[in-house]
Amino acid sequence: MTSSQLTLDLDITGIAHGGTFIARHEGRVVFVPDAIPGERVRVRIADPGSDADAKRFWRAETLEVLEASPHRRPHVWAEADVSRAPEDRVGGADLGHIALDEQRVLKRRVLQEALDKFAGPGIEAPEVKAVDGGDGTGWRTRVSLHVDADGHVGPFAARSHRVIDVATMPLARAAVAEAAFALRAQKPGRVDLVEPADGRVRVLPRPEGARRGRQETIFEVAGGRRFAVDANGFWQVHPHAAETLQNAVADVVAGRIDPDATHFDLYGGVGLFAATLGQYGAGDIVTVESDRRATEHASANLQEFDAHPVTARVDRFLAGLPDTTRAGAIVLDPPRAGAGREVVESIHALNPEAVVYVACDPVALARDLGTFRGLGWKAESVSAFDLFPHSHHFEAVALLTR
Repeated sequence: MTSSQLTLDLDITGIAHGGTFIARHEGRVVFVPDAIPGERVRVRIADPGSDADAKRFWRAETLEVLEASPHRRPHVWAEADVSRAPEDRVGGADLGHIALDEQRVLKRRVLQEALDKFAGPGIEAPEVKAVDGGDGTGWRTRVSLHVDADGHVGPFAARSHRVIDVATMPLARAAVAEAAFALRAQKPGRVDLVEPADGRVRVLPRPEGARRGRQETIFEVAGGRRFAVDANGFWQVHPHAAETLQNAVADVVAGRIDPDATHFDLYGGVGLFAATLGQYGAGDIVTVESDRRATEHASANLQEFDAHPVTARVDRFLAGLPDTTRAGAIVLDPPRAGAGREVVESIHALNPEAVVYVACDPVALARDLGTFRGLGWKAESVSAFDLFPHSHHFEAVALLTR
C-alpha cells in the first residue's frame, strides 16, 4: 500500500510553524491540518512529494476527529470545516476551528519553540496579545480572490490552486465581502479588493498576462497621521495593525533617539516607522525600500521630517554605506523570509544605539536573533500581537541592544 492510500488514526502532540499540527507514526513525523494538540484524528496520508521527504515526514489530510479537544469549536468559516471533504475546504483560516484564547496560546508556543531552536536559550516568548475584543472576524481590509477558466470566483482551497465557491467570507470586512459577492464576469486570474481608511472598497482585477498599470493612490491612517499608498501597495491587513505596530516601536525607541545621529527605517514601505522615529526626535532619517512607488509615497508622507527615502535593496544599500556613518536607532521590518545574515552583519557593523526588529514570521525572527546574538546583541524585550485571528500568522516586535 502506498502512502497516498494509507489511512491512520493518530494522536496530535504539537503544532508546527505554518498552521499544521504534529503527529508521529513509526518514528516518522506526520503534519496534519485541521487538528488540535491532544486530539486523536483519522487521517489520509497525502503524497509526500519525494522519496527523500517521505523518509523524514508525511503530510496528511484530516478525515475525522475521533477524540475532540475541549478547545475545538465549529469552524469560524463554514467552508473550511472538517465536516467537508479535504479538497473542498477553503484556505486562509487554518486555526479557525480553535477557541481564540487557545489560538494565542498555540502561537506563543510556536514562537517559543522557534526562539529555543534558533535564537538560543533564555529568551521567553511573550503572551500573544489580542488587538481588539471581538470574535476575530470582520478584520480583513484586503482580500485576494481567484478566477478560474470557467469564471468561478473565490478563494483557493487549502494547499491548492483550486477555486472554491463560497457563500460566506467571515474574516473580511463587511463592505469587502459585499463587493466580493457582487463580482461578475471576471477574466481568469485574480481580483484584489481593498478597503482603505475612507471605507470605500476598490476592486482591482488582475487578469492573467495583463500588465499592472499605475494604481490609484489611497490613504491609510495610523497614529493620527495619513499615509499615501498605492491601492495595490503594501499596507497592513487588519485595521488596527499599523497603529498597533507603530505604538510597539514607539514604546521601545522612546528615550533612545540621538538627535545628532542618522536613524534608519529598513524595508520601510511608505514610511510608517520612519514617521515614528521622526515623532520621537530623530533629526536625520533614511528609509530604504526596494519598491519605487512606495519610496515615492514615503517622500510625500515624511515631508515634515528630515527624511531621505531611498529606493534600493536593503543588503546592497547597507553594503555601500561609508564607515563614518553614525547610526542611532535602526528599525527593520523585513519580508517573511527575514533579514538574513548579510543584512544583520551590516547592521552590526554600523554600531547602532538600538535595533528594533518587526517580524511577521517567528522562525525568520528567531534565526536573525540568533545571528545578532552571536555578534554580541541581546533581545532586551519581545512583544507579540494577534493581528490575524483564526490564521497561524501573528506579528512580533523585538528590541535588541548590545
